[in-house]
Amino acid sequence: MKYRTRPRRRTSLLAVVGLAAGMLLISPQPASAANLVKNPGFETDGADGMPYCWEKSGWGDNDFTFSTVADSHSGSKAMKVTLTRRADGDRKALITEDTTCAPVVAAGKQYDLGLWYKTTTPDAAITLFRHDTTAGWQYWTDLKTLDMAGSYTQATVRTPAVPAGTDRITWGVSVYGTGSATTDDYTMEQVSDPIPPATCTGTAEECANGKWTVLPTQNPVRSMHSVVLNNGKVLLIAGSGNSEENFNAGTFTSAVYDPANGTYKTIPTPKDMFCAGHVQLADGRVLVMSGNKAFPVAGGHGYEGYKDSYIFDPVTETYSKTNDLNDGHWYPSATELGNGDIISFGGLREDSSGSVTAERWSAAEQKWLPLYQVNQTWSFWGLYPSMILMQDGRLFYSGSHVFGNGTPGTGSAIYDYDANTTTAVSGLQKKDERDQSASVLLPPAQDQKVLTIGGGNIDSNPDANRLTDIIDLKAANPTYTVGPQVPQGTVDLGNGQVAETGNQGKMYVSAVLLPDGKVLETGGGLHNRANPVYEASIFDPATTTFDPVAADPEARGYHSSAFLLPDGRVMATGDNPGNGTWNHNVSIYTPPYLLKGTRPTITSVIDNEWVYGDTQRITVDRPIVKAELIRPAAVTHSSDPNQRFVDLPLSVDGNNVDLNVTSNPNLAPPGWYMLFAVDANGVPSVAKWVHLQGPSALATDTASAHVHSFADSLEGSVTKAGKKRVSQKVSTTISGCDRHYGTINVCVPTVFPDGVKKTTASRCAWLKKNDYGRLKVNGKDDPLGLDPNKDGVACGAKDLKHR
Repeated sequence: MKYRTRPRRRTSLLAVVGLAAGMLLISPQPASAANLVKNPGFETDGADGMPYCWEKSGWGDNDFTFSTVADSHSGSKAMKVTLTRRADGDRKALITEDTTCAPVVAAGKQYDLGLWYKTTTPDAAITLFRHDTTAGWQYWTDLKTLDMAGSYTQATVRTPAVPAGTDRITWGVSVYGTGSATTDDYTMEQVSDPIPPATCTGTAEECANGKWTVLPTQNPVRSMHSVVLNNGKVLLIAGSGNSEENFNAGTFTSAVYDPANGTYKTIPTPKDMFCAGHVQLADGRVLVMSGNKAFPVAGGHGYEGYKDSYIFDPVTETYSKTNDLNDGHWYPSATELGNGDIISFGGLREDSSGSVTAERWSAAEQKWLPLYQVNQTWSFWGLYPSMILMQDGRLFYSGSHVFGNGTPGTGSAIYDYDANTTTAVSGLQKKDERDQSASVLLPPAQDQKVLTIGGGNIDSNPDANRLTDIIDLKAANPTYTVGPQVPQGTVDLGNGQVAETGNQGKMYVSAVLLPDGKVLETGGGLHNRANPVYEASIFDPATTTFDPVAADPEARGYHSSAFLLPDGRVMATGDNPGNGTWNHNVSIYTPPYLLKGTRPTITSVIDNEWVYGDTQRITVDRPIVKAELIRPAAVTHSSDPNQRFVDLPLSVDGNNVDLNVTSNPNLAPPGWYMLFAVDANGVPSVAKWVHLQGPSALATDTASAHVHSFADSLEGSVTKAGKKRVSQKVSTTISGCDRHYGTINVCVPTVFPDGVKKTTASRCAWLKKNDYGRLKVNGKDDPLGLDPNKDGVACGAKDLKHR
């Protein structure tokens, strides 16, 4: 493989030399009226052998030289950076990080950068740093990988919009492979930004908050898994749909929804994929792992996960079997790595115990690897643990999970697969009340920030919370910091909707990345499979604020999901409250950006097969300010750890726009992506599908990913692999349901919400308000005291006489 998953050896960041004005040898070469770069051609000498306003920078284990050479594009001098040996890291000549030399920038503005270069290595990129007025200088992003060039070649690229709190930037060419880059004649100009007036095409309320539409055709299956396919259709997986009748009959279903015509096609499904794991493979097929082998038995075993695994083909719309997993995994994670492999943790085994076996799907061999070929910590990560791929190939466990308490300790961690070590990450609020919270890698993926939203605890059943936490994984020692609270909505407590009060928030949260670079959070419930919360808001990563918007009129609690469609709308489906019913209605959200007038159009994509570090040209019908790749959803139970928004820096020439693709597969794992172009009003185009190819696409190139040193000074406790073991014991009531009452798909809570007294009358009144109906008592045990007269029926008329 031609790229690294992460640096093996971590060293300090920038080795920087500052220059004093008193050390100048001759009068400095100024910036021109338009060009914001001082001494752009290196003609004015400075100190330490460097030109005025330029400094040596870089990190890692490598041998290097910086030299001012006569081999210039214009004038008499150019800058040459050479690496003769490299283990990791890079070297770069940067505009000096001080108030004299670093160009002043304005928040929200974009800047066109340009230079002339020659290279003897493909491992060179334009790299950007920014000065945060609070945190100081920090790495921002790589903008463009430079093609090898034996003669002077011009490179241009546009920055993203400058983040709030940034007052200066600096930039240069990073060399991260053996060879040299010679550069000259740097330019930097602010982009003029005439913004066409937005024209509201709806009501004032709709243009401010968007609108929801409930579709006339219902979802025909009880789907709890939603996967957006690379043809724009949506795979909706039900399996048994949490239905005892379907399970006993062996009736397992999926459906394919076509947003273009609003139709559903029911797909025969070979096993009960209820609560399986799933992820898109690099070729666009869907890998589905494990599922439900058996439902719980009152007083006996709990849920069981089988070892079977399948692939769904969007072309034939059929399932085919793969080799088996090494263990059963009901509720497993599924994360794609930078080489196209899939790694999976957690879930329940065939005997209902917790699985401590990590699984790895090999993209090269197209199979699950045998146990001895997979690194094992022998730890139980829980159910649907949210494992997010970091830019250097490590995994960030965000603390979002399903059912009950978080993992022991801080509840969040960084897992290094290669070293097989787990390092605790601190700061997550109420880590044992983040059951069915949502975690998302914020736009753009290059910023490496994760937002965790809401949650509760299905076992202790408190009011779900309003908490959010944000972590910057670029920091040397990342820790969660407190984010803004989720806005409150209304909640149905059984007697109609009332305003939430106090600290009431929601679990069962759906978080959806939007093409304007914001995040929609929607749906949820206040308690274990009860009390739907009607609230939605849009989170802006630039301002770290929530903006309340229109709420989905349909209940969206347990087994619901929401996800982005290629046309920029959001689809929401499902809801499976504890009384066993299912909401088949489907809602579509039209965000405010689709009500601001005409949308930009991508009129052509020259090539839809992309490779890492490439430059790809598109044409648009009018000016755009950004473009991005958004990975299509594969979501269930508030969990979609692969969801990501990857910025594509622009080089603009009228209606022709060159898009600069990251060289790092860990930022954008191989596969099919939705390509959006967005105008200055935040209005996105309809997406085009492009295929970002895996490592085999790099076979004819020596390019490697430009991976920066970050999260390299972790202070949390480090855990190495434990002793080999078979499983971890978990409660048979891990799902928060007391199976002594009702049928398999009915969830009478083991713990009732606060405010419900521990009396037969109070508990039965709550069950009645939540439409549980007649409940049979399974066996002779009555742990909740719902059948005092022992007639085998809970909450009968005679039972209610017992206070």
